[in-house]
Amino acid sequence: MQGQFNSFQKTMLQWNDMHAYNGVHVVRIAGGLDAQRLTRVVNCLLERQGLTNLTLGHKRGTFHYAGGDGGLIINVLASGPEGPADLATEAERQLNIVFKTSEVFSPFRFFALPEERSFLLGLVYFHAVADAESIVLLLKDLVRAYSGPSVDKQLEPLDLYPRRRDNLLLHYPQVLAKRLVRLPSHVRMLRSSFRARYQDAGNMNNGLKFFSIGREELRSLIVASKDWGVTVNDLLLALLMKALAPLASDRAKTSRRKMLSLGCIVNIRKDLRGDGQRTFGLFLGSFMVTHDVPEGISLNHLAGDLRDQTLAIKRHRLYLGTPLELSFGRLMISFFSPERRKKFYQKNYPLWGGITNMNLNSIWPMDEDATAKDYFRAVSTGPVTPLVLAATTVGDHANIGLTYRTTVFSDAVIAQVTCSFLETLKKLSGGA
Repeated sequence: MQGQFNSFQKTMLQWNDMHAYNGVHVVRIAGGLDAQRLTRVVNCLLERQGLTNLTLGHKRGTFHYAGGDGGLIINVLASGPEGPADLATEAERQLNIVFKTSEVFSPFRFFALPEERSFLLGLVYFHAVADAESIVLLLKDLVRAYSGPSVDKQLEPLDLYPRRRDNLLLHYPQVLAKRLVRLPSHVRMLRSSFRARYQDAGNMNNGLKFFSIGREELRSLIVASKDWGVTVNDLLLALLMKALAPLASDRAKTSRRKMLSLGCIVNIRKDLRGDGQRTFGLFLGSFMVTHDVPEGISLNHLAGDLRDQTLAIKRHRLYLGTPLELSFGRLMISFFSPERRKKFYQKNYPLWGGITNMNLNSIWPMDEDATAKDYFRAVSTGPVTPLVLAATTVGDHANIGLTYRTTVFSDAVIAQVTCSFLETLKKLSGGA
C-alpha cells in the first residue's frame, strides 16, 4: 500500500533539501536505563506498528513503509553533571543531521541519556512523516512497553496511510472565499514586515536552548490569559514578540517595513472529523500575526491586539488555507537556483519567529504513567523562520525548546531573548 503526501508534507520534503527538517521529542523515564531492553522494545514496537523501512517517491509525492526489522541502535550518551545542558547539546546535534531520503531509510533515530535515578529517551524524527501528536502517542506506547513485561501483542494498530487533506477548502468553500478576500491585506502585512538580518543565507545551522516556565509562572500565565480575555497561545505570541522587538529596533529608520511578524502552527486534527489518535501522520495548518510593537506597549495591550487577529483567523478557519500558500511557494522555488531558494522565504515571507504550542496534559497526562516524569520538544527552524519556540505544558510547568538560526541570532542574543521572555512573564504575578 502507498500513501500520498499532503501539501504540508511535500513542502517539508522540499525544505529538507535545503535544511535538515527534523523534530526532537524527549521523555524522562524513572528508574535506571536497561539499554538492551530499550533497544529490543523500540525495534519490536516499530516493527509491530509497521513504522520501518520507509521509501519516498519524491516525484509522485508518495510514501511506503515496507515493515520488517528496522535494526535501530539506541545511542547511549555519557552522563554529565547537568543533564538538561547535555540534552540540549545532543538535541541540537540531532536537529542538524539530515535524514537521507533518497533510498530506504528509517525516519527515526533514538538516543538515551542516563541520569541519577532516571534517564532521558530522545526520539528524533523526519518531520514530514508525523506531527507532534503522533510522536507523543508513539512515545507513550514505547514507555508503557518498556515499563511493562513485554510489547503488547494486542496493541491497537496505527493508520499509516490516511487520506490526503489538500482538498479541505472544497469542504469549506467559505474559507477559500475569506482567504481570497483577505489576500490583499495579507500581502500588505508581508510587505510591511521588517526582515531579520541573515549574515549568511546559506548557513542553515540550528542552535537550541531549553528552559522552563515554573509552576507559579505558569499559573500566572493562565490566570492572566483568563483575566485579559486572551488564550495562552495569544499570550505566548505576545511574550515572544515583546522579547524580539528590541532586536528589530532599526524598524524606526525605515519608511515602510515597520511591523514585526510571527507565525504559529495549528493542529487541524479536530477539523478533519474522524481521524482518531491512532492515525499516524502530519495534520497541520498555520497563520501569521503582525504588530508594530511600539516602545512601552504593555503585555496586556499587545496580547489583546494579537487576540483580535487570531480570533478572526480561528472564526473563519483561515489556517485551513495553508496548503494554497505552500503550493504557491513550492512552485515559485522550483524555478530558482539552490542559492536563491535559501533566500526565498527570508525576502518574501519575513517572519522573525514562530510558535508551536502543545498541552501534553490533554494527550498524555503524566500522572497516568508512574514511569514518565517530564517531556521536552524542539523542532527545526527550517528556511521559513529563523526562530521557533516549542512550548510543552507538562503537569504544573511548561518546558520550552527555543531553536534558532545561528546566522541570525548569536548565543548571547538568545540568552537576552530568553531573559526578557522570563522577566516579562515573572511580572505577571505582580499584576503587570
